[in-house]
Amino acid sequence: MIRGRRPISDKEQKHHNTKKGDREKAILVGVVTPGEIRLDVDDSLQELALLAETAGAEVTDVMLPSVRKINVATYVGSGKIAELTELAADRKADLIIFDDDLSPIQLRNIEREVSCKLLDRSALILDIFVRHARSATAKTQVELAQLEYMRTRLTRQWTHLSRQKGGIGMRGPGETQIETDRRMIGARISTLKERLIKIDRQRKTQRKGRSQYTRVSFVGYTNAGKSTLMNALAQTNLVAENRLFATLDATTRVVNIAPNKEVLLSDTVGFIRKLPHRLIESFKSTLDEVREADVLLHVIDASHRNWREQKEVVIETLKELGAHENPALIIFNKIDAIADTEELLGLKDDFPDAAFVSALRGIGLTDLKHRLLRFMEADFIEGDVLLPVTDQKAVAHLRRIGEILSEDYTWARTPYEDEIHAVVRLRFRVAPRFKADVEPLVARYRDFQVVADNEINLNGE
Repeated sequence: MIRGRRPISDKEQKHHNTKKGDREKAILVGVVTPGEIRLDVDDSLQELALLAETAGAEVTDVMLPSVRKINVATYVGSGKIAELTELAADRKADLIIFDDDLSPIQLRNIEREVSCKLLDRSALILDIFVRHARSATAKTQVELAQLEYMRTRLTRQWTHLSRQKGGIGMRGPGETQIETDRRMIGARISTLKERLIKIDRQRKTQRKGRSQYTRVSFVGYTNAGKSTLMNALAQTNLVAENRLFATLDATTRVVNIAPNKEVLLSDTVGFIRKLPHRLIESFKSTLDEVREADVLLHVIDASHRNWREQKEVVIETLKELGAHENPALIIFNKIDAIADTEELLGLKDDFPDAAFVSALRGIGLTDLKHRLLRFMEADFIEGDVLLPVTDQKAVAHLRRIGEILSEDYTWARTPYEDEIHAVVRLRFRVAPRFKADVEPLVARYRDFQVVADNEINLNGE
């Protein structure tokens, strides 16, 4: 019996739509270092098992030794690598997956000892992204991230980056076969970056055309139920599966949250602990929906025992994106899966401003819309302006970017002229992002003063 190893649990052995005989056998490896809580590391490995299952592997064993520090040469030390090699041979394992990123040196040293494929957490996540990328944009983003990862890890296991060799972690990164020569990979990376720059420009143009809408974006841990909630609110049929990273492409829909109150709602890729930084960089154009949103809807799986840790992972990822200061409404999803009524009541006491829903069963959606509307309007800017009826461009611009609360026509003039102008008096409300658009408009006609009726008569108007 290998110390620090345990058989995989029944929960971790479940698989998704893959015949058991066709699946690659995988062994998971993590470490517990001084100062770490073993339960937290075990939770991380359970998540790694779900990632492996999403990729189509059958997890047979988990190796979790306690070490004083990470071994810079072999991650777990030569003795544990020898035990791991023996275990892999005994289980006839196809691959070994490490819970942390391996350095190129660690990867090469371990490969000298074991006879099966090696993956680390980033490589596994990249493989899942390759599987789930559907649109040309997502495929380009994933290919770039995969090449950035691979170019420093060209080993004997990967003789080329083609699709000719099957299995988890061995899929090619995209449209064409790419030789493992670093020079060619560098050239391909440059091409992909140029392509993503063009995609970014196109998306910025698209977003400009939607400026009249308040932009709302879902964020949350992967598999928190964002796509299911998107389907429920927007009445769409997006892919919503009970697995990690089912959604990669940003999807945007116009949603009516109240009479004459429409928002632009976006669903984006979910976050996860130890999310590879290169993925965040590659998905910049997709995640711009998050960065530029007026309101974030932070969806939390209330039924998950580690929802607090998942919440913090999302907040840290938002900080990395530069979106942590965006207004965020917390949504606790899957409340129907909480068996303990006292636990649910405690959550509501702790988060009185949050929405509590079950996207799958349609519970709490009306309350969510009301809370979203109040949340949005709390930061809106209200004001009054007098605009000449002849300046229809200014009037149309204000109508386009804001909501007109009241409108009436009158006469006005400035203190330094005798001429009287027909004006429209508008009381408006705009989102905070349009403050810079409104201020020059108000300043331009700041000196207009309403003319009294008797003054109009005296001037023969």
